[in-house]
Order: sequence, then structure tokens, then C-alpha cells
Amino acid sequence: MPLIKVGVWNMEWMNDLFGSDGGFKPDDSTVRGPKPPWEKSGPTVIKRRKALSGVIDELGFEVLVVVEGPNKKEELQLFFDSDVKGTWSCDVQPSHGGSQIIGLAVRRDTGRFADPPFERFNIAEGQGGEAERLSRATNPFTLDTDDDEIKELHKFERRPLYAEIRLAGGKRFRVVGLHLKSKGIFKSYEWSKWWLMADANRKKILAQCTQLRREFLDYYLTGEHTRDIPLIVCGDINDGPGMDTSERKLNASGFETLMGNVWKPELCLGNALFDGLDEKARRSTDYSSILSTRFDDPVFDSQHEVWIDHLLYSRNRPGAWLKNARTWIKKRGSKDKDFVDILYKYKYASDHSPLSAEVDTDML
Repeated sequence: MPLIKVGVWNMEWMNDLFGSDGGFKPDDSTVRGPKPPWEKSGPTVIKRRKALSGVIDELGFEVLVVVEGPNKKEELQLFFDSDVKGTWSCDVQPSHGGSQIIGLAVRRDTGRFADPPFERFNIAEGQGGEAERLSRATNPFTLDTDDDEIKELHKFERRPLYAEIRLAGGKRFRVVGLHLKSKGIFKSYEWSKWWLMADANRKKILAQCTQLRREFLDYYLTGEHTRDIPLIVCGDINDGPGMDTSERKLNASGFETLMGNVWKPELCLGNALFDGLDEKARRSTDYSSILSTRFDDPVFDSQHEVWIDHLLYSRNRPGAWLKNARTWIKKRGSKDKDFVDILYKYKYASDHSPLSAEVDTDML
């Protein structure tokens, strides 16, 4: 049992598939989700169900962190029971007043996992330990993000999912699933207002990443009870490496802040997708070939290709125990004829590519 296939995927408005009774909406109901540009109306429930399950079956996930999942555990379980091959255990992290929350699914019919295959830690106060620390870290908080000696009030739109995956032989690793503030602006505004909104969004992402790093990750990676437990931090961070124009004003990258501080290299997280680049790209820090989603620019009537979904891992093992990571979306102009663009094949699945990797259980 050396390798476990894990993944994280923003499944785009999955909550829309379910009605008020917790069951699926009628197959022919129109819902939010991706569609080919030549189709005027949104996709139907049955088209989305077949596309989403088709991707999961084809990629062969055994552990999947679901971003933009349904609001209820029973709904996520219904989807995996009805549409996905195998037998699965599912759960979601409730988020007060929120939707499109984080879920987790683990396939339990392969004999690779313990019974039960995971424990989702309740992110709520009053229980002690690092789970309570993560709860407190994601409560509303104040932070001076732009070094002007004025603290701004911030909050997380969705609670992170925090769980321990337990393997049949007694080994374990943990996952934190994230969906941070979107920096997208999908309407046209007067130019100065657009920039104000863009700057505010970057402040919010930086604040969330800073809070998670300072108030949870640094403690997890040094705490007596957690520092030796391998950890995957994954999800739709809505930010990538480097600094865009707004981030240059803040002199900080939200995503790189989440990964760690150069003054504490032993606490920095590894980046499984970056590890998968060839030696030349890693040496020159050229991550331009990594793509996880596309989005339309309503101002300039163009389309951007970006890397904002991530698979990070703790370095509390001798080597890279999360490996063979990749995305499943092809960049425009790519000449790789053997590459399977999963979002082209399953047109109604999502606007984000799933990310996949393998846990080397020999190294746990």
C-alpha cells in the first residue's frame, strides 16, 4: 500500500444540485455551473452529476477534498453513493451563514483505510487543542495588513475543514481544506473604484493567509502533539506565487505568506505542484506552466489562465512524501497531444481543474 491517490477540487456551485429536501433536484433542472460558450442556458442537474462523477472515477481519487461542496453532509454522501464508483465516507465542515463549503470524501472499499477512515475535527470553541486554535484563528480578527498602524477587521467566509486520515496499518496524516476570499471582480466599474476593490480583495487574502500561518500553522508544526503528524494544506487559495500590482502595494504575497517565512525555513510548507516541474523550471522558479483555472476579464474582454488552487505539505518527513502532483487542464497553445484536458472532456464539470497527488505511505 505505498501510494494513496489524493486530490482537491473546486467543484463549482455543487450545492445547486440539491433541493430543499436534501435530495437531487430534477434531472432537467437548470443550475449554475460551466457550459460550452455556444449554449445559452446553464447546465442541467443530470449533465453536471455525470460530469462531476466522471472526473472523479477517471482520476481514481481515494481521498478528495471538495471545495464549493453542498451545505450538508447527507447531500455530499448522496452524490458519492448515487454517482461515484466505490463505497465512500463523506463529511462537510459547517460554516455559519455560509454556502459552498468544504467537504471530504474517502473511499473505504479498497481496504486501504481504517474503520472509520477519517475523523473530522469540529472547528468550534471549547474543545481544546489545535482544532480549537484553528477555530479561534478563523473567527473575525483584526490585522494591520498595510503597515499604516490601523488594524482592519477581517473574517473568513468559510471555516476550513480539518481532518485526520487513518490508514489500515495505523499510519495517519491530516488535511486542512481551504477556500479563501475571491479576488475576482466580475462587473465593470469606474476605473478608480475597480482598483479600490482590487486592493481591498488582496488585503483580505493576505490577512487570511497571515492569520492561518501565525495562529495555526506555526503552532501545528511546532506543537508537541502535532509536529510529527504529516499535514496537507490544500484548496482554492485564490492567489498564486509572486506579487501582482495590488500585492506590490502591500509588499507581500498572500499565498507565499501561507507557505511560510524564510526566517523559519523549517516551518515552510512544500509545494507539490512546483515539485513536479522539471529541473530547469524549478531552478529558475518558472511556474508559468502550472494552470488551475481560467476566468473571463469583463473589462478587457479577455481570458486569464491562473494558478490559484494548491497542494501544500509539511516538511516533517525526510523527503517529499506528497508527490506526482499535477493539474488536469491544458494551457492554450500547448502542443502536448498526449495531455488529457479533463475540463474539455467533461464540459459541465467545473471551472477549476482538480489537483491530484500521491501520498507515499512508506514515508509517513
